Amino acid sequence: MLFAAGLGTRLKPFTDHHPKALATVNDKTLLQLNIEYLQRHGIRDVVVNVHHFADQIENILSQNHGFGSNVTISDERDSVLETGGGLLKAAPYFENEESFVVMNVDVLTTLNLHHLIAAHQPNSLATLAVMQRASSRQLLFEKDKTLCGWKNNQTGEIKMALPSESFTPFAFSGIQIISSKIFKAIPFEGKFSVIEVYLFLAKQKLVKGFDHTGDIFIDVGKPESLQRASNLF
Repeated sequence: MLFAAGLGTRLKPFTDHHPKALATVNDKTLLQLNIEYLQRHGIRDVVVNVHHFADQIENILSQNHGFGSNVTISDERDSVLETGGGLLKAAPYFENEESFVVMNVDVLTTLNLHHLIAAHQPNSLATLAVMQRASSRQLLFEKDKTLCGWKNNQTGEIKMALPSESFTPFAFSGIQIISSKIFKAIPFEGKFSVIEVYLFLAKQKLVKGFDHTGDIFIDVGKPESLQRASNLF
């Protein structure tokens, strides 16, 4: 699943007239780049959620035959549901899957998805790709990469899901492997963040991290990052 429904406010003025998924890096949209990234790791069935300028995303997918993948639209035109609500709305598309990949459409990385998939254990409901890098918000993990909390580095706010005196902060890369069993464990409805879900599940030690520090990674969320992404990719 590609999260592509967001308003992309950091990418203004482009997103005043387009969805962030259609911002381009070296003449390819972020949408196409990430569909092709998934293809390189053997994934050709993709769900894309849409809200902001949804018609533009549907049109480009139709015109380009899904860029070679089987693409299904999860329609959030009525109300953008954030990452958690968007995931829950898309649940019917994954009912026959044991697990699946979810990623933000505005990230680019050299992470080897095969390694992340291999790291996902049956007793975990989610395995999150994380890195040692500067970020305004970070997830906190115990030595065995069990998620135990969250920190806002700008305000100093900390949310602990597990009591822990020894933890390491990592930045979340917006890429994760999720077990379809997660849908029965989500206690929220409507509009909510997937991070809220992970912090709730972390109380039962059901969320793990996967450290891919050293890979190339960029959050293409701002106009200046588009140029940097063009140089990196």
